Amino acid sequence: MNNFTLYNPTKILFGKGRIKDVAGEIPKGAKVLITYGGGSIKRNGVLDEVNAALQGYDLMEFGGIEPNPTYETLMKCVDVVRRNNIDFLLAVGGGSVIDGTKFIAAAALYEGDAWDIVKTYGVKMKRALPFGTVLTLPASGSEMNSGAVITNRALNAKLPFMHPALFPEFSVLDPEKTYSLPAGQIANGVVDTFVHVVEQYLTYPVNGKLQDRFAEGLLLTLIEDGPRALAEPENYDVRANLMWCATLGLNGLISAGVPQDWATHMVGHELTLLCELDHGKTLAIVLPAMLKIRAQDKKEKLLQYAQRVWSITTGDDNARIDASIEKTREFFESIQVPTRLCSYNLGADIIPTIVEQLKAHGMVKLGEKKDVTPELVEVILKECL
Repeated sequence: MNNFTLYNPTKILFGKGRIKDVAGEIPKGAKVLITYGGGSIKRNGVLDEVNAALQGYDLMEFGGIEPNPTYETLMKCVDVVRRNNIDFLLAVGGGSVIDGTKFIAAAALYEGDAWDIVKTYGVKMKRALPFGTVLTLPASGSEMNSGAVITNRALNAKLPFMHPALFPEFSVLDPEKTYSLPAGQIANGVVDTFVHVVEQYLTYPVNGKLQDRFAEGLLLTLIEDGPRALAEPENYDVRANLMWCATLGLNGLISAGVPQDWATHMVGHELTLLCELDHGKTLAIVLPAMLKIRAQDKKEKLLQYAQRVWSITTGDDNARIDASIEKTREFFESIQVPTRLCSYNLGADIIPTIVEQLKAHGMVKLGEKKDVTPELVEVILKECL
């Protein structure tokens, strides 16, 4: 197992009715800005619950944060924060709202061009406003980590950044708040969580036994409860397990002391930006091809994955690996997330553009061994057709 430092200060308030406890987590007298997305929290009553919980606080709202939060929109919110001397942010929504709020928290206190925060992957920032979250869409894990992904439309860039100051102070996870989500968003969230886990698990062995078994437990839970969430949309236990899976999938626990990949995510980001596909859909497209083309480099962990996750124990090594990758593809398809570019009316003509975008963003040595080059990505994307 590799050396590691694990730090996660986020407090989790999990379960039914926990929004009412938010006031106990925000300093008295704070001027609070509630951030959210397209307005579903108004329709489903979540915003009313938040406002009721924060009676007596000086509250403001900023809505309209996009599913792939843009620098342009977020800077408008930064201006609101600065002009009104906001001292606490509360993100109410899914990963995009939380990611956007992380950028707002950092940019509001940043002196200089705020895009520097993102283009240096968080290196240049020093501090951020305190913030909490009320999660309504389990997927990104942003509610319990220090990372975010932001899109700059003017620069045609979608980039990740992270900093220890960007851990939420607290996050409220009430599974009942996911009941009204469309089936497509739940399915995307299952895929997103699944691929988060795989990016930290399907690399190469370092004898991180606990990390492997944590990861396998998360994958098995997603395989079991992902389809049930679509079939039984108000099954509390199913939604609770999926919500907690999403959080544990990217809070640092399973990545401690083991190699990490993230090539699928970096390619997926470019697909989202260029083709306006949902993040989860891009991961479903890229992952099976990524595993197939890189199977020999990931051989030992893929064989472990085949046995422990999919119970595949017969056939030679290559047959078992191929079967595990096919099972992965079938799982995504079973929850109505297509896994081929052609399913989204996309063809080979987009591949050179994606490859050039990766080069432009410095994504030329991806993967756990830094050997996923733009040339290899081209081969992988052809396998996605």
